[in-house]
Amino acid sequence: MEWMKQLVVVLGLMVISSAAAQKGIERIDPPHWWVDMHNQELQLMVYGDNVANWSATTDAPGIRIDRTVAGDSENYVFLYLNIGKDVQPGSFSIAWKNAENRKAGRSDYVLHERTVQQAGYDNSDAICLITPDRFANGNRDNDEVKGLREGVSREDDHGRHGGDIAGIEEHLDYLDRMGFTAIWLNPILENDQPQWSYHGYSTTDYYRVDPRFGTNAEYRELADAARDRDMKVIMDMIMNHCGDEHPWIADPPTEDWISIVGIFAPTTHRRTSLRDPYAAQSDVQAFTDGWFVETMPDLNQRQPLLGDYLIQNTIWWIEYLGLGGIRMDTYPYSDAEFMSRWTCEIMAAYPEFNICGEEWSLNPAVLAYWQRDQVNANGYTSCLPGLLDFPLHDALIKSLTEEEAWHSNWVRLYEMLGNDFLYAHPDEHIIFPDNHDMSRIHTQLGDDARKTRLALVFVATMRGTPQFYYGTEFLMSNTGDDSHGNIRSDFPGGWEGDAVNAFTGEGLTAEALSFQTEFSELLQWRKTATAVHGGEVKHYVPEAGTYVYFRFNEDQKLMVLLNQGDMPETLDLSRFHEVLPADARLTNALTGERIAASTTLEVPAWAAWILEVE
Repeated sequence: MEWMKQLVVVLGLMVISSAAAQKGIERIDPPHWWVDMHNQELQLMVYGDNVANWSATTDAPGIRIDRTVAGDSENYVFLYLNIGKDVQPGSFSIAWKNAENRKAGRSDYVLHERTVQQAGYDNSDAICLITPDRFANGNRDNDEVKGLREGVSREDDHGRHGGDIAGIEEHLDYLDRMGFTAIWLNPILENDQPQWSYHGYSTTDYYRVDPRFGTNAEYRELADAARDRDMKVIMDMIMNHCGDEHPWIADPPTEDWISIVGIFAPTTHRRTSLRDPYAAQSDVQAFTDGWFVETMPDLNQRQPLLGDYLIQNTIWWIEYLGLGGIRMDTYPYSDAEFMSRWTCEIMAAYPEFNICGEEWSLNPAVLAYWQRDQVNANGYTSCLPGLLDFPLHDALIKSLTEEEAWHSNWVRLYEMLGNDFLYAHPDEHIIFPDNHDMSRIHTQLGDDARKTRLALVFVATMRGTPQFYYGTEFLMSNTGDDSHGNIRSDFPGGWEGDAVNAFTGEGLTAEALSFQTEFSELLQWRKTATAVHGGEVKHYVPEAGTYVYFRFNEDQKLMVLLNQGDMPETLDLSRFHEVLPADARLTNALTGERIAASTTLEVPAWAAWILEVE
């Protein structure tokens, strides 16, 4: 197990003294910390040969060891330090004695000065979701890394293709040009799995970027470079499970570290059992403690040492990178009480931060249960700001693929938005046309650019924070193959020798190029469209093939018209009198064209109009 064999030296920021290293201490997590943190308590997980029988002391001013907890494994001991508010940045020493009460060396630990944190993403942002292995290969030297189980195999849809942090940083200007203000990366921490390691959801080291993506320092450089462009980085995290090659599986710190005593039993995926008043407790436990898949052992967050470890790991990455947000994978599968504690501790430490939970349910009542300020019948509370709005996504797809009927077409969206009364804060959700786990939006809509345009205009102008998957901007498709490997296809132009380069436009079809330009214009306009950043929503029952809604605040009023018909629609403007003055002037927000209107307005076939109302 390579992870356990290495002495941890992270960017020169933390050094275990040679004396301690020779005596058996191989790793301390977290590798360093900061002064003046919200919580003065710091847990150190110490790993090494027989260290559970060691004792520790420190004479550092303002720092004390409040308690020491030995793991069930003889190779783990947990120190709980109290770091006083007046402690200054610098290093201090921890002295060790072994089981025979003999000196066993010392560990030098570094405390850093905190950097200024940026606020979390909000509705003014437009997020680009990127699968790092499939975006761009900026450093071919890290495609194969000695000691890691899986190498590069670009011809394998489910293998590693070589995309990395360097490739993303190299193309930040492109993302900025497209109008994105935030990037969400699928996980890039170490996944030392024998296969399918590219997606990042089987963590084998919670404090180390996978070397095939780059280094911790490169990750921070990417975050800094993004910040220089007023862009935020959103980190994809997983509290529910790790990879089965994580050292915890062979040598768990405690007997209850992994759910079901480390034995595979699949989760039921029946998420409604958590709030079902009639549910059997055994079904609740089977959902929560069951493993997502056999190669992803379920972490038992009810284990207090593990709970502390995971919360501190989250804080470490926020502080280290200056993150602009977190997307939490498989949110409901973790222990519910732990997730309440996790969200509340993170938001207490970073009140301006933002977190989005993945609850893949099409029922808005299921999502509402997890959101902060929600009043639940069973008394459950959370501090989670928002969720991925899967119910709205489902309604969007049905609206654009079903035959028009009294109960379908745009009515699906209209009625789903009407369910927003269930949410404490509907505007804090992330809305999206597609993501890395489903067919691309252009494929879902039959490769019809007219429908894809309608979908993207809706997502860009409706309440919530919009997220788009890389490649959506030029109609990237996966038609004919809905496997995850194909959905997460390589971004054309991200590899030397690619016949098509979407970064420059070389080789794209005329339709794709035109759409890419439209997409950029839409998101660039959105940067200053304050009405969609936080304005009110007023929508009207769809008629024929047209859906009309307004976004407005004190400074701006917008009228959005979506027509998915082959024929123009004539609208009676008096219907919108609550929002639209009789003498209003209408201007296309993206083209500047004045739109002729009096008592009626003719909406062209397949129009996706955003009109400024004056």
